[in-house]
Amino acid sequence: MPEYGYFLAAEEHDPAALIEQARMAEQAGFQALWISDHYHPWNDAQGQSAFVWSVIGALSQAVSLPIETAVTCPTVRIHPAVLAQAAATSAVLTEGRFRLGVGSGEALNEHILGDRWPTARVRLEMLEEAVEVMRRLFTGEEVSHHGKHYTVENARLYTVPDEPVPIDISAFGPKALSLASRVGDGFITMMPDEEAVRRFREEGGGTKPVSGGTKVCYGTDRDECVRTVHRLWYNELLPGEMGQVLPSPRHFEQLHELVTEDMVREKVVCGNDVEQHVSTLRAFADAGFDRVYVNQIGPDQRGFFDFYRTKVLPRLAG
Repeated sequence: MPEYGYFLAAEEHDPAALIEQARMAEQAGFQALWISDHYHPWNDAQGQSAFVWSVIGALSQAVSLPIETAVTCPTVRIHPAVLAQAAATSAVLTEGRFRLGVGSGEALNEHILGDRWPTARVRLEMLEEAVEVMRRLFTGEEVSHHGKHYTVENARLYTVPDEPVPIDISAFGPKALSLASRVGDGFITMMPDEEAVRRFREEGGGTKPVSGGTKVCYGTDRDECVRTVHRLWYNELLPGEMGQVLPSPRHFEQLHELVTEDMVREKVVCGNDVEQHVSTLRAFADAGFDRVYVNQIGPDQRGFFDFYRTKVLPRLAG
């Protein structure tokens, strides 16, 4: 049986709200936290995007749950040597309950300093080198590295956890999945893809943890929930590689009309049908996932946590 965690959406809520949601998640019986790491929200309607490492520091003092970024891009906007220090400090603050989820990123967040946005192949190459650099730094030893994409000179992390920070790799295509299988301490994906889990395990992942996440919108008025998802998170239903290559929230907003409310109604769990919520999360369990994270879209956070505490999580534990 997988563990069930809550997915904190830093694009939609300010830091104080995220901390309060984490407290409610722990009280409701969730067993872990994910938190997104963005420079921009996907659109202006979401309206937030705090610096994740400050929020993680606050979370470490507010709750006792394990925390993981879902996900951080360690390649362009922030050098992997700097992210290694942030992750190591987070692991110390959480007494070893921190995992670093990483991925190849989106132009939305990573091009802000004027860097050219690389092709998918180069992004994966950079990701692998970044993971190598961070792992070496997690040892607490002095590191010098002169690679294809990164240079590190005489860098040493003095504040490190007792055990190196685990690095889980997000993957959606076959090349990224091969990278996750080969070098990741775990695998992250957002679909209950049984075939991807099988490939991860057979290609080198073995028994390493597989984590997945989904978004729902709880509420007593299903049509209102559909409108809320359509207003705030239509980007989840955009086709192809748009999510990786569009450079600003404004560009995502220009594509809003591509996503209809009927598409939301078909693809996203909206409303208070217990069976719909349970079956959506059980699909991840049936596909072999070890941890499943759920995010509540919209303002009714307390209603969501009460609903999951009393009706959904007890069913999943049964």
